[in-house]
Amino acid sequence: MTEESITTMVTNSALLTVSGDGVPLRIKLKRVERRRKLWAFAFVLPVLVFILISFVFPIGRMMFGAIHDDTLQVLMPRTTSALSVWDSNDLPDERVYAALAADLNQAWAQKTAGKIGERMNYELPSISSQVRSSARKVSSLSAGPYKAAMIEISPIWGKHEVWSLLKRGSSSYTAFYLLRSVDFQYDSDSRIVASPPENAIFRDIFLRTLGISIGVTAATLLLGFPLAYLLAILPARISNLLLMGVLTSFFTSVLVRTIAWVVLLQDYGVINEIVMSLHILSHPAKLIFNRFGTVLAMTQIQLPFTLLPIYSVMKSISPNHIRAARSLGAGPFYAFWKVYFPQTLPGIAAGCLLTFILCLGYYITPALVGGPGDMMVSNFVATYTNEQLNWGMASALGAILLTATLLLYFVFNKLVGVDRVRMG
Repeated sequence: MTEESITTMVTNSALLTVSGDGVPLRIKLKRVERRRKLWAFAFVLPVLVFILISFVFPIGRMMFGAIHDDTLQVLMPRTTSALSVWDSNDLPDERVYAALAADLNQAWAQKTAGKIGERMNYELPSISSQVRSSARKVSSLSAGPYKAAMIEISPIWGKHEVWSLLKRGSSSYTAFYLLRSVDFQYDSDSRIVASPPENAIFRDIFLRTLGISIGVTAATLLLGFPLAYLLAILPARISNLLLMGVLTSFFTSVLVRTIAWVVLLQDYGVINEIVMSLHILSHPAKLIFNRFGTVLAMTQIQLPFTLLPIYSVMKSISPNHIRAARSLGAGPFYAFWKVYFPQTLPGIAAGCLLTFILCLGYYITPALVGGPGDMMVSNFVATYTNEQLNWGMASALGAILLTATLLLYFVFNKLVGVDRVRMG
């Protein structure tokens, strides 16, 4: 009897077997399995809801805010509707100017003229005050013609770029914030062009953020790998004591550790006082409010995040591997490099990736220890959120940073991911 025939007989037997209540055993087993899955899902459901509320929804809202802005459409409905048939060549006709006067008059009565001016000011700087002034003066207009009257009230209503902006505002969706975040903008004819050099700052900011993150990751690897190796080969009693010293930093706030570095690195701080007392330097070295201080402080804060994954992998490597290589004639360095080091690559990959991703979103340390040329993307997100209240730009910068992080993670995982490292 073949194996296939035996399997067929067992399957048929399960189909024909019935329980005491007359229900086939196979159906009853399916019901039990379904009930078990439902109970498992019920236990996991609170965690899923928590993740959706605290993680997925805020990120989704941020991504949506980068492309959605209906301020002009909501606050200037007549104007944006009338501009839908404008050919964008010359200035709009009298009907559009009449709609503009009505919208500004209503905005002044409802105290929303400031919001209109603020939104237009994002794309055309220094226009906000003129919009509010126009809204105040338009209430004195009793009748048309409105075109000449509005241009007389403020010259901005005779500029083609202003009307191009208002026409773009007729849509609830805009690419302005994303374009501005990569140093592009709309010109007077709504064509996408590069931002002027004096306004093109964001590409440099993203490159700076990437450079600082790579530098900190490399520094933590150079410091963390030898320390992790030392912890792995020392006796358990000593290594556990040293490991507690490493873990102590997790119980200290990032803000407290950053302030400690400010105390240490300032012009007449502890480090400079010691160096000058030893007559190594005659005047204080500039250790703070620059790139050196930023990288140094971030390296100390991020070191445990790189060290611990490497240490956990090293502890799982059997010492017999090195002994076997030495017994076969390999020297100490060759045995370490060819046998031991490749087995640590999964820990190196995990630790470096964790540190790099965390560094991309750093805010407190660069703000307190770095100088004006060390501000990272997160600092500008905070500025647009807390000071300028420009949620569109904050969302766009955050969305680009998140997309870049996910893309880098995908590429990293494909090139030097843990599975590929283990296969190698």
